[in-house]
Amino acid sequence: MLYVQEATLEEASLRVQAAVVAIEQALGPDLVDLVPSYASVLILYNPLQSNQITIARRVRGALKALPTLPETAGRTIVLPVYYALEAGEDLEALAERAGLSVDAVIALHCACDYRVYAIGFAPGFAYLGEVDERIAAPRLATPRPHVPRGAVAIADRQTAVYPSVSPGGWNLIGRCPVRMFNPDTQPGMPVAVGDSVRFEPISRERFLALGGDLA
Repeated sequence: MLYVQEATLEEASLRVQAAVVAIEQALGPDLVDLVPSYASVLILYNPLQSNQITIARRVRGALKALPTLPETAGRTIVLPVYYALEAGEDLEALAERAGLSVDAVIALHCACDYRVYAIGFAPGFAYLGEVDERIAAPRLATPRPHVPRGAVAIADRQTAVYPSVSPGGWNLIGRCPVRMFNPDTQPGMPVAVGDSVRFEPISRERFLALGGDLA
């Protein structure tokens, strides 16, 4: 496990992204998988082809060549969202908590690009940040046993799209028709760590036309 310390969230993410590329090149066929997160990279290697000491030496060598603050940039992915009370059960409550109108909450949520810091909890669940502090909201005291696929939500200063039906305690503000995880496609997810996500409001009709489900 590689850790990045003493850096802002965005700086740590940039270093992690650059480290992933360098480690992939250094380990080649000995590498099984890399799992990047907020400030760490989990390295999975084939123990039948190499050993921990050799892998660690090659990783350290690869990381020595990295700049202090890499300037790597991922893609920008635009995700459509139907923002409405019927699609986001907590939209009105979140607006009241923030002292804002529902329209203002939607505008703030769409006003910036969000970096993909990590993917976890469930396949395709991308942790995105950071939302405007005015619409940040704590997790629900009691998680819901059933959150629909495509639900767009906020927890603290993170936002995300639920990739599948699951329990969840985030504040629901809308619904996205794009599938965040599909094992039958390559790649299986529309976003990766290091990418940026921009949300775009759409109408109910457009949401349904794109395959969205309000059930």
